[in-house]
Amino acid sequence: MSLYPPPNESYYPLFPPGPEPTSPESIRNSPEFRSMRGAHRSFGTAATLVSVGGFLTYVLLSGFAAGLMNQPLAGHLTIGLALGLCQFLLMAVTIWLYVRHMRRRVDPVAQRLRAQLHDSRARAEAQAQAQQGRASAERRFGTW
Repeated sequence: MSLYPPPNESYYPLFPPGPEPTSPESIRNSPEFRSMRGAHRSFGTAATLVSVGGFLTYVLLSGFAAGLMNQPLAGHLTIGLALGLCQFLLMAVTIWLYVRHMRRRVDPVAQRLRAQLHDSRARAEAQAQAQQGRASAERRFGTW
């Protein structure tokens, strides 16, 4: 232990020693990240199957059930035209459900993990600057 005080206030670390900084790899392996990815994948798969299935059903009905698709509903509106317009509705509902799902289940977890990574990087940077300041302070106040 030295009898002299430290050369300046940056001698002491700004943050108490703690666990290693959070790295992208440790976040990628965390259960929270895995659950977020699972929620994203499962909804994305279901939404894709519903959207593509609806479109494929429309195309197959148009190709193989022309008589059904040409039946009039009201005036010049046929079943085929109504189902074609329903494709826009199906896409709009799918997009709305996707955005709602992401905002409720995925975005909060992603923001929490992003903040955790940002805080750990800031802590590591501050510690590195404090150590650099200590090293330069030791060089300036060296013995003769």
